[in-house]
Amino acid sequence: MNLILHLLLDAAVIFGLAYLMPQIDVKNFGTAVLIALVLGLLNFFVGWVIRFPLNLITFFLLTGIVRILVTAVLLKIIDKFMDSFTIVGFWPAVLIAVAVAIAGLLIDRSAPTPEMVESGYVVSLLSSLRLA
Repeated sequence: MNLILHLLLDAAVIFGLAYLMPQIDVKNFGTAVLIALVLGLLNFFVGWVIRFPLNLITFFLLTGIVRILVTAVLLKIIDKFMDSFTIVGFWPAVLIAVAVAIAGLLIDRSAPTPEMVESGYVVSLLSSLRLA
């Protein structure tokens, strides 16, 4: 369920930014869903290969920034392969990457999986009520 929420919210963010910014062009919402799906797959299969050496260079201190920049590069790669998706310049891709990261953070904080709660990434509502 969390994967579907991420996919739809990422598509909505991409489509919304395309509506607001003239540098970004997305044909329709179906294309935005396809972009979000391809972005997720590329982040899963290729993103870690790019992120790991960069994180080693920065001693894992800039993990969030590296993740955003790699996502922006992946968006530009998707732009090159899809005719119905265009990003003019690198900074709009960075803006999309930041917006997607913030949207993902909001989903993870509002609807955490049990694994996230067990690892301590987020505090569940029940444990926060016990603390009060």
